[in-house]
Amino acid sequence: MLEVNEYARVMQKLYGKSLILENPSEFHPVLYFYFTDALAHIDFTLGIQAYNYMSPRNIMSMEYMRWRVDEEKAGERAYFPDFINWLKDEHPEKFEELPMLWAGVYDRDDPAQYRSFRIVLNPDDKKAIPANYLSTFIDEFFDPKFIKQIYKTSTLARLFDEYARSRPE
Repeated sequence: MLEVNEYARVMQKLYGKSLILENPSEFHPVLYFYFTDALAHIDFTLGIQAYNYMSPRNIMSMEYMRWRVDEEKAGERAYFPDFINWLKDEHPEKFEELPMLWAGVYDRDDPAQYRSFRIVLNPDDKKAIPANYLSTFIDEFFDPKFIKQIYKTSTLARLFDEYARSRPE
């Protein structure tokens, strides 16, 4: 029997998570979009480390991720990256509570980014992101305290709405 690599084990952890006790229809639409977007990037990053790059699973993920690029620009979703930086400046306590992946990828001062749909913590580092980082990202996104922050009535959602209203049309 082939040994399962560390990335496949982290992927199993991701797919063992559930929102069954939550009500996604009451999530803030923009925060929920970026929640699922982060999960898709985590999944893609794990997939290319766990499986052959051109496996059917990774090909399907790439097609899905390409679709999401345009969706990020729709409506108030386009404000999210600037919102993260606004939080950093105006509400640092809320910024500190964000999942590490959101804070890193969207903070203009952090080198982390999505590159070809993969999570890259440092563009100058050519090594794969360690599996334990991906595991930590999963834990943060499924932390019950964080999940409560993506509901429409949460402080984070109200701050996003405040930020979006303040944007020029």
